Amino acid sequence: MTLLLVLGVLLVLVAILLVASATTSDAEASGVGKSLAVLQAMTSAPKELTDEIDRPFSERVWEPLQARTLGLGRRLSGADSADRIRRKLDLAGNPPGWTVDRVTSGKIVGAVAGLVVALLFSLMLGAGTPVRLAVVLGGLVVGFFGPNLYLYQKAYDRSLQIQRDLPDAIDLMTISVESGLGFDAAVQQVSRNTEGPLADEFSRVLREMQIGQGRAAALRAMSDRTNVADLKSFVSSMVQADSFGVPVGQVLRVQSSEMRVKRRQRAEEKAQQVPVKITVPLIFCILPCLFVAVMGPAVISIMDSF
Repeated sequence: MTLLLVLGVLLVLVAILLVASATTSDAEASGVGKSLAVLQAMTSAPKELTDEIDRPFSERVWEPLQARTLGLGRRLSGADSADRIRRKLDLAGNPPGWTVDRVTSGKIVGAVAGLVVALLFSLMLGAGTPVRLAVVLGGLVVGFFGPNLYLYQKAYDRSLQIQRDLPDAIDLMTISVESGLGFDAAVQQVSRNTEGPLADEFSRVLREMQIGQGRAAALRAMSDRTNVADLKSFVSSMVQADSFGVPVGQVLRVQSSEMRVKRRQRAEEKAQQVPVKITVPLIFCILPCLFVAVMGPAVISIMDSF
């Protein structure tokens, strides 16, 4: 009887294991089948759906948004906004991806984003209605003029870099010309051996000359793309030398000496401005701390005496 009982229990356990393994294999088979079906459906989906999924975010979201806000941006910016924006882009060095249409539509997007951010910020502060309106209006204005501020800062940094690199570039051109190279070869040496916006401008001048544009026209176009007075003076001198047949080496030598003098004068001007600029932080930041450290113990002693 005991042997039969043990044998029955073993048979029951074996039956349970067989049922469990069968159920698990069916579940796994159904899960694998579902995964294979999903993969097959994705691979066999229509080409229009796969193209829509594979497109980058900029094409799926930003370009339609830009197209919708472009007309409104043109109406708010004015009739001559395209020329002014194109001029700002040239002064900023034409940053990659920045076009006139993108800047125009970016104003509307920036205005909406600034409005939302300013509204959320005012709600977090818990300010009153007048303060909230002022904050929202400020966010709207900053967001609308944000692209212009960015281009202005880029143009300012680029002009400052060109002004700093110009004396060294003219020195290199002078050495190249006096060693026997022509003016075009000297410009090529500058564009090849230096970096920065000035080297890019000289490289563009060479490309424009290679496609058939005259030297004077290419140099004037470079001058128009910047607002650096020293570069405009250099271009004017080189154009006049080319027109009247003056030796280029002599003109470059004079321009190099003049640029060095102007650099020294700008350094001296910056040094003279330091005492004036340091007055404000001295009065409002340094002197109050000094008064607290020097007169504080005396004030405490006088208060204790009285």
